Amino acid sequence: MKLKKLSACFLVVTMLVSILPVRAAALSDAEVKAPSALLMESQTGKVLYEKNAHEKRPCASITKVMTLLLVMEALDSGKIKLTDMVSASEHAASMGGSDIWLKPGETMTVDDMLKATVIASANDAAVALAEYVSGSEDEFLQQMNQKAKQLGMNDTCFKNCNGLDEDGHVTSAYDVAVMSRELIKHKKIFDYTKIWIENIRGGKTQLVNTNKLLKSYRGITGLKTGTTGKAGSCISATAERDNVKLISVILGASNTKDRFSSACTLLDYGFANWAVTTPALPKEALKPINVINGMNPTVETTAETGSNILVPKGKANDIQYSVTLNENVTAPVKKGQIVGKIVYKLGNEVVKECPICAKNSVEKISFGSVFRILAKYLFKMI
Repeated sequence: MKLKKLSACFLVVTMLVSILPVRAAALSDAEVKAPSALLMESQTGKVLYEKNAHEKRPCASITKVMTLLLVMEALDSGKIKLTDMVSASEHAASMGGSDIWLKPGETMTVDDMLKATVIASANDAAVALAEYVSGSEDEFLQQMNQKAKQLGMNDTCFKNCNGLDEDGHVTSAYDVAVMSRELIKHKKIFDYTKIWIENIRGGKTQLVNTNKLLKSYRGITGLKTGTTGKAGSCISATAERDNVKLISVILGASNTKDRFSSACTLLDYGFANWAVTTPALPKEALKPINVINGMNPTVETTAETGSNILVPKGKANDIQYSVTLNENVTAPVKKGQIVGKIVYKLGNEVVKECPICAKNSVEKISFGSVFRILAKYLFKMI
């Protein structure tokens, strides 16, 4: 009798497990040995874990993520080129901390300055690049803070472009993830962040990457480390596996070992529990719509699923969708005009919405438009 009851209980538990939503295993704050941390999936911007994520803290050379972002934008816009020669000012050469010992007046290509900034975290090279892009570090600094504001980095105030300790120079784990996400949209940055050892000055200076995860973590792609007395040991680590792209931010770790191990803990958690999928485009979303008072009786529709959806592992096939489409629209209809939407859901949670748009414009019927068509037809007849 007891065996039958146990079997019945087991059956009920099994049924409940099968219908309950699958959630990622919890990650204990104690496993992350840092006062502030955050894990984000970069394609979706979804935060997967956070610990004091908006606490304002010094971030050391993680500051250079923003410096590099502005340099990448200057390269993309054609304002500067990798082959341009950069001359080090006395100000740039005077930087302390990690550097490549630039001498006033020494010249180096933008490419080599980038290598020094990314690989060796050279403070002097970062300032030299800032001055080359904007004319002065002060002007560049204004642009850094403007960019931070544009990105919604409300916890951030930059006082310099390299991350040396300075009163009021603060950011947060969340803001670091935001600017890291923006930087890695520039794929060129990975040409530098993935380098382990490089030589500059014709082989006279060897650069060794400060990101030791390049040698130990599968899928690591970057991004930037930083250490100062006030900031502690910090890192923004980026990695990719199976189309899941993660940003792991650690601020204020007590030593480099805890910095790297905590970054790996977050990355392991993300890769173990989450997957990225691209939703299918329903055929019913592309149904033509009747046009009232239009020169054409119908208008074709178009839709793009766009960016990916992040889901718990094993749940990609559980995504459901619904299509809402206007029965008709009144002319004039503009190309790109929204005429419906696709909603993707996982259980009761909306995970993505995509607009359905008019594929082309439809002019409103009028005497002038009819006359133009008639004239064009008669012209062909002649």
